Amino acid sequence: MKIARYEQDGLFYHGVLEGNTIRRISGSIFGEYRIEEQKISLEDVRLTAPVNPGKIIAIGLNYKKHAEEVNMALPEEPLLFLVSPTAVIGPQEKIFLKYPGHPTEHEGEIAIVIGKQAECISAEEASSYVLGYTCCNDVSDRLLQRKDGQFTRAKSFATYKPLGPCIATDLNPDQTAIRVKVNGEVRQESNTSDMIFSVTEIVSFVSHAMRLEPGDVIITGTPAGVGPLKHGDIVEVYIQGIGTLLNEVLS
Repeated sequence: MKIARYEQDGLFYHGVLEGNTIRRISGSIFGEYRIEEQKISLEDVRLTAPVNPGKIIAIGLNYKKHAEEVNMALPEEPLLFLVSPTAVIGPQEKIFLKYPGHPTEHEGEIAIVIGKQAECISAEEASSYVLGYTCCNDVSDRLLQRKDGQFTRAKSFATYKPLGPCIATDLNPDQTAIRVKVNGEVRQESNTSDMIFSVTEIVSFVSHAMRLEPGDVIITGTPAGVGPLKHGDIVEVYIQGIGTLLNEVLS
């Protein structure tokens, strides 16, 4: 199932995507709900980020080939940092470069959407705490990242965390193709099988560092091929089984 969030007549709803239509969900996607029969054309609604996370937890350096690309040793455990949820935007929304003169890059990532409260859980049970997965573009200001020696400021500016277009609930996150295009040119092409730490390992590890709540998002690191963004670029993050997250870059 693919769950999207949309705006219609000034109100926001979740719904189930079915081709070029969506069926409204009544109730909470994190609890009890029913799927209404009526199908609504996507032309009559505006898709938004599929979730408004209470917090975003990011994992750094989690693809083997990306670690090689930046000439860094493989981490012994997941590298955690927090990103502001106020950076989130949805599909088709604009990425506004905070400092156009700074080198700023795309990072296509698979994002985990937490479905229920999780604290100190094992990797073996972690998948039962996951609602599903969506696409993320972890836009990053490299100048500030190097200056600060950590990642939060460089990745938390408004519009720097596009999410979408939907949450896929039936997906094998350990064998999923991921591809990023900028202006039609492939920049990143990989598979989540190149991850150093799997999705279940990540969810378990994070749950031992902090309590996870429904709607929280964990972004899981990016594969090799990160590259610069500039005014006018069209960025597409494609993940097999989820879809394509498209955003234009403006300065």
